[in-house]
Amino acid sequence: MAPVRGWRRRALRLLTAAGAVLLTRFPFWHCLSGLLLCAERADGRRKPDIPVPYLYVDMGAAVLCASFMSFGVKRRWFALGAALQLAVATYAAHVGGHGHYGDWLKVRMYSRTIAIIGGFLILASGAGELYRQRPRSRSLQSTGQVFLGIYLICQAYSLQHSKEDRLAYLNHLLGGELALQLLFVLYGMLALAFLSGCYVRVAAQVLAVLLPPAILLIDGNLGYWHRSRRVEFWNQMKLIGQNIGIFGAAVILATDG
Repeated sequence: MAPVRGWRRRALRLLTAAGAVLLTRFPFWHCLSGLLLCAERADGRRKPDIPVPYLYVDMGAAVLCASFMSFGVKRRWFALGAALQLAVATYAAHVGGHGHYGDWLKVRMYSRTIAIIGGFLILASGAGELYRQRPRSRSLQSTGQVFLGIYLICQAYSLQHSKEDRLAYLNHLLGGELALQLLFVLYGMLALAFLSGCYVRVAAQVLAVLLPPAILLIDGNLGYWHRSRRVEFWNQMKLIGQNIGIFGAAVILATDG
């Protein structure tokens, strides 16, 4: 029995570390996809969401936080800094008014940003640390879980009110409308678990199972999003990266929640 417990403990630690790797490296992808999105817009003579001088400051802050988080140096503080940086960048992009998106795309973009911020808050609480020297902050973890719950509410909302998202799911779901409604109920139940703080570990495990096929089949359907729905290619790639970061946060909660 002891060897089985030891193997299970090692497997959980490996999964926790993998989730932390996905989440802490997300700012690098955020910067790369952001730069390439600027280049894509430059071809069409469109402005970036954030004015260029401030954009470089934002990316510098993101790379700095990601580097320290990746090396495990003051990870809690830099995870908090990454959450703050992403929140400020999102606010600046929103008030800048240079990005013109449909309401359904705004829900997709902002809900995932909120979830990533929640993931960084969970990381800042001390979750995901293999060798924890200080007790974790329950308040930060609870706040991060609430942000993930908001993301799931937006996912459920999109399944009901966004024809673009509905069609993307119906193209791949066996069972058609019935399966879509079941997925809507499941997202709602997961959101309730994260918002209430009850059965969070189980909810995170279910979310960690749901996200990979959603990333591959739904987000990865570039022909649908880029050609049919006119989502900019590198904007869609950024959204895919965000969902991978959210998957990392779900894995951390599922194994070290």
